[in-house]
Amino acid sequence: MLGLRRSPPWDSVTYWALDVETTGLDARRDTLLAVGMVPVRRGAIALGDAWSSLVRPAGPLAIPVATMRAHHILPGDLEDAPGAAAVLAGVTRRLHGSVAIVHHAAIDVAFLKAACRAAGLDWPRIPVVDTVDLLWRRARRRRYATGDAPRDPELNLASARRALDLPAYPAHDATTDAIATAELFLVLRHLLGARTLREVTS
Repeated sequence: MLGLRRSPPWDSVTYWALDVETTGLDARRDTLLAVGMVPVRRGAIALGDAWSSLVRPAGPLAIPVATMRAHHILPGDLEDAPGAAAVLAGVTRRLHGSVAIVHHAAIDVAFLKAACRAAGLDWPRIPVVDTVDLLWRRARRRRYATGDAPRDPELNLASARRALDLPAYPAHDATTDAIATAELFLVLRHLLGARTLREVTS
């Protein structure tokens, strides 16, 4: 685990932006279908090292029609995918000694932790940057600086990017959403003027 007592410069560590696709939003009952990851090194996104995988379910799986319409993952697409243990081993290996970036940790990290428990794997004890938290932090700072009436930030990934003039990407693809999250992180880090790891993780 990276020590935070003496916080290093924010760009001196490796981050992995990640996203998951699932059958629903409840990590206690829904199933992990895909994971996408992209590293951020020395303050830049390393697209060439992006990694993703579908996840073969342990047994028969019924994917809700609305979910299939969103991410276009069909049950047949998963038949030849690696099982959860193999995929999660790839995820945790990349995260070891790094920092995770997610958009809404309460969903993505919860699913990965639950899947690790089910597979008998340990989730790494690493710092996590949640871009939703950074959006709230920026909104509070702007309210304090301007004295404007409170206005909640756009928290949907696509909406948050649009509000910051970032390009629109197709949604509900794990790799694309991981890249979108990495870009959002870099913009928010700049807007917040964060200089250390502690400033982006707390």
